[in-house]
Amino acid sequence: MKTIGLIGGMSWESSAQYYRIINEQVKQRLGGLHSAKCIMYSVDFDEIARFQSNGDWEGAGEHLANAAESLQRAGADFILIGANTMHKVVEAVEARITIPVLHIADATANQIQKAGLKKVGLLGTKYTMEEDFLIARVESHGIEVSVPEKADRQRVHNIIYEELCRGEFRKESKDYYIGAMKKLIDDGAEGIILGCTEIGLLVTSDDIDIPLFDTAFIHALESVKMALEVE
Repeated sequence: MKTIGLIGGMSWESSAQYYRIINEQVKQRLGGLHSAKCIMYSVDFDEIARFQSNGDWEGAGEHLANAAESLQRAGADFILIGANTMHKVVEAVEARITIPVLHIADATANQIQKAGLKKVGLLGTKYTMEEDFLIARVESHGIEVSVPEKADRQRVHNIIYEELCRGEFRKESKDYYIGAMKKLIDDGAEGIILGCTEIGLLVTSDDIDIPLFDTAFIHALESVKMALEVE
């Protein structure tokens, strides 16, 4: 079994989900008392959020690259960045290590392709929805990605930082997200990418009648396949 290196804490709410999913999947596949070989470097998300809001992506990249180097020295065989937004700096991380980074967009696109979908909607932070570092990566797999209108993007973003990352899950926010997803469906989306690792804590596949692609779950699942070297 390979050792998974997880850069977490962005936020710790979703990192806890990563750890749970990874270990549940290893137990399911191997049985008995098996659990994952996993090393986590949990950053202080307040520092990361300041880098983001200040537009200091170079500083953010340096911060995560330092974490990745620490994980490699500790014995990790590959790296997960447990956040969609921070894949904006994935190249800075990759430049500092010699082990691979399992990209969240590639893992998600593979699942969308398996479902046979051609167009999906995307919910996430404003950085993820308005810049191309994740959208372009998904679209490189032949999948069209649509995002909410500007007002909805801002509200979706605010709910992530002001509620979900703080462990607050409100019914009115869930209803808003469902409404935003329905607008994307009306625009032709055949599925929805939950493109922030906390969103799956608020909405689930029971809330909408098209496929949801929870990036945290997909990323964690793909890491287990990589650790166990299975298809």
